[in-house]
Amino acid sequence: MSNDQIGSRKDDHIRINLEEDVSFSQLTTGLESYRFTHQALPEVDLDAVRTDVTFLGKQLNFPLLIGSMTGGSPTAGRLNRILAKAAQKTGVGMALGSIRAALELPQLAWTFQVREVAPDCLLLANLGAIQLNYGYGLEECRRALDMSGADGLILHLNPLQEALQVEGNTRFSGLLHRIETICTGLGAPVIVKEVGHGLSEQAARQLLDAGVAALDVAGAGGTSWSQVELHRSVTPSQQEIAAAFRDWGIPTAEALQQARRAAPTLPLIASGGRHDFDRGCRGAISYSQGPAANRHVRCRRR
Repeated sequence: MSNDQIGSRKDDHIRINLEEDVSFSQLTTGLESYRFTHQALPEVDLDAVRTDVTFLGKQLNFPLLIGSMTGGSPTAGRLNRILAKAAQKTGVGMALGSIRAALELPQLAWTFQVREVAPDCLLLANLGAIQLNYGYGLEECRRALDMSGADGLILHLNPLQEALQVEGNTRFSGLLHRIETICTGLGAPVIVKEVGHGLSEQAARQLLDAGVAALDVAGAGGTSWSQVELHRSVTPSQQEIAAAFRDWGIPTAEALQQARRAAPTLPLIASGGRHDFDRGCRGAISYSQGPAANRHVRCRRR
């Protein structure tokens, strides 16, 4: 794929997400079913409340990660630098979009290189796990880290999106073993995430056994990548197939519960439809901290 083709696809994704309706039509994150329990007797001083956490060996001012979005075109590169500056200033983490474009076309590497503006933040490179079935291995994963200056690597799972793309990679068999190989040999934290359709309990357990350092459940209820691909489709039949999967996936709240059952102590990232601070906190406090959750704050189902 040429530089222009990669850049065009990356810019298509940005434009579609900004201009088109790519939400789920009926399915929600499920977080709206939960609310904070008011505690009239907190027994803790407000001045003693802290929001800083240690995640993957890095200190964050707040348990927040700017999720994987983009890279691979000039527009994407500018967006990554803006996001990196924000992460550095606020003391939160950041994940880059898929770095495959730069691995294949090194002239695009600069669109992922943000250490100049974010020297201290937790930075995670990102690569489609499916590429491990198409010739990628430890060498490419190490290059991704070296090229970006990242602290760890996200391998993203997007089988539905790949199946809907005309240019999609759909050889899914044997992928778990290859993920385990990367976890064992990379020498840096490996996080596995979905892209917006959720991780099941079975998948979370398999990935735990494979040795991942953390999971991002990336549940349904936010951006539907089947709808993004619908807007990239060129034939009526492709559009019809993509439209059929608009409400496909495991809602974020349910995916978090399933992942926590499978991996009681593994760090979880709760992305997927985080439209506001309130719902973001509900997800983080309710499920993702596991046994180490703040004992003074609770959520309950409505």
